[in-house]
Amino acid sequence: MKVFIAGDNNKKKILRENLFGSDFLAGENALKGINVLESFYYLRKNEEFMTLVKHFGSFLLDSGAFTFMSGSHKGAINWDEYVEEYAAFINRHKVELFFELDIDSVVGIKEVERLREKLEALTGKKPIPVWHKNRGKEYFIRMCEEYPYVAIGGIVTKEIPRKIYEKAFPWFIKTAHEHKCKIHGLGYTTIANLHKYHFDSVDSTAWLYGNRGGYLYKFNPKTGLMEQMSKDGCRLKSREGAVNNFNEWVKFGMYAEKFL
Repeated sequence: MKVFIAGDNNKKKILRENLFGSDFLAGENALKGINVLESFYYLRKNEEFMTLVKHFGSFLLDSGAFTFMSGSHKGAINWDEYVEEYAAFINRHKVELFFELDIDSVVGIKEVERLREKLEALTGKKPIPVWHKNRGKEYFIRMCEEYPYVAIGGIVTKEIPRKIYEKAFPWFIKTAHEHKCKIHGLGYTTIANLHKYHFDSVDSTAWLYGNRGGYLYKFNPKTGLMEQMSKDGCRLKSREGAVNNFNEWVKFGMYAEKFL
């Protein structure tokens, strides 16, 4: 299982500073063990970051459509123009793994399908379609029949209550694999459960929670779980904490890729 590290909060700076630095994991090929998810919404104004991508194990690009909708733009959104910019970025940087614009709740599934087809035509590649509750069971099966990589969305937004969703995970995973299709769990990294839900990949911003909560993560390779460490009366140093927590999640990612 690949674990893509998502979320910003100094991630780009940490990667850039430690590309050849000493406080990163260890070894000149350390970045090869990192899988990174980034948003087109942010990268379109920071394309210099793409120079790092060649050093990663894998790179996954999100459309950033929802972030764009909540941004500073005014008036109606021209989604055709957005898709054209997204496709041009994908082509310019030779991105292989990228999501569709899963904005079903805003424009409806038919418009999502039209935009997906346009994205395919402009890039000559199949995006990763993202299943949402409104699409239904049969639509997921069709996604698996037509695409080599699919994703389950709505986990972070609690589109479906988590406990109900988790009961359905085995069916989603089994169905995808029966169709020789890879499956990605968007925003799902409940580590204990990843030992039983065998997604092909997931992404997580969980490494950020340590800084927010004032504790350090420590990956335990014996249990395959992440431990939290804190000390009463001590204040977490922001940068050092971020570097530590990032590195520990990279260690978990390396473990997951080998054992999960």
